[in-house]
Amino acid sequence: MSSENADAGREREEPVWDVVVVGAGPAGASAAYAAAVAGRRVLLLEKAELPRYKTCGGGIIGPSRDALPPGFELPFRDRVHAVTFSLGGKLTRTRRSKTMLFGLINRPEFDAALVEEARKAGAAVRTGVTVARVEQHGAAVPDRRTVAVVLADGETVLARAVVGADGSASRIGAHVGVKLDQVDLGLEAEIPVPGTVAEDWAGRVLIDWGPLPGSYGWVFPKGETLTVGVISARGDGAATKRYLEDFIARLGLAGFEPAVSSGHLTRCRSDDSPLSRGRVLVCGDAAGLLEPWTREGISFALRSGRLAGEWAVRIAEAQDAVDARRQALNYAFAIKAGLGVEMGVGRRMLALFERRPGLLHAAITGFRPAWKMFAGITRGSTTLGEIVRTRPVVQRALSALDKA
Repeated sequence: MSSENADAGREREEPVWDVVVVGAGPAGASAAYAAAVAGRRVLLLEKAELPRYKTCGGGIIGPSRDALPPGFELPFRDRVHAVTFSLGGKLTRTRRSKTMLFGLINRPEFDAALVEEARKAGAAVRTGVTVARVEQHGAAVPDRRTVAVVLADGETVLARAVVGADGSASRIGAHVGVKLDQVDLGLEAEIPVPGTVAEDWAGRVLIDWGPLPGSYGWVFPKGETLTVGVISARGDGAATKRYLEDFIARLGLAGFEPAVSSGHLTRCRSDDSPLSRGRVLVCGDAAGLLEPWTREGISFALRSGRLAGEWAVRIAEAQDAVDARRQALNYAFAIKAGLGVEMGVGRRMLALFERRPGLLHAAITGFRPAWKMFAGITRGSTTLGEIVRTRPVVQRALSALDKA
């Protein structure tokens, strides 16, 4: 047997993937795509069969669009040009834009399309596979350059690098030691409505600043279905449920039977939470990466997933633990320099919103520069972090309100 055939034989017996990604949501699919485009052997594992439902408003803002693979066609169900704001159902005002603010998608379609992009880039995809744990030492690990991904049925998959993108209750996040300092409960209903009702909502969303500290509700139109949801801090699920029920009734939608009713916990990382351990990285919800005020997570998932895929390639190439650690630290720096800054401003905005929701409502609905900032963030022409960094008047106002 030639050396080439001998190598091929060993590969068939015990293949070692360059990168294994756990979780096929936006973060995982983006990581798999980024690593596959780099020419590496990539395996994407997902416990569900695709497409599958996820509790999510489905808003695609500018940063999300910018992080998608080139040529990706978004399966928009609606394009938003107007936002109606209300404060506990009162002081309602609608702001309009001549250009699209953001688009609305259904997560099953969107996620499946992203996975298909990763597959077309060369990633192998396995669905219906549950990961029990990862091991970086022990009998299942043949050498120090390898990570063992142990499946629930006992099968072991070997990789040079692993990306954990397995959601907010992440097993990979537990392995890395992710720490969380904000947990919120989101409740959502997908409500089919008659065409006449759907027409009233076409191109317009509603955001209602809610009765619980830090809470808000939303209506996102998607053809003949309205996605209606609320979110608030975990701890009083009954009050959050009442908010959703009252919100639906106030909108005149109580008479329509939801096609889907669901709930989901969102989790934000603490500032000192790790993003890696050895040859394992985490991204998206698994890392606790989302915007603390709005709890927007898709753009954070797409951007962190892409970075995780790129740095996982470098970790896979690392010949020793020191080099792997260096690459993992570079990944953490890239996350903290971009998404971390946005999260820091988001925490300040949430603290302000919890204390003074009426002030923020008055600013967005009655102060044109504030509306323009909101519109710029949704379009992707700016971010919360950039606004605070480049506008001294905003810095001074936020600092004063921090102390109020």
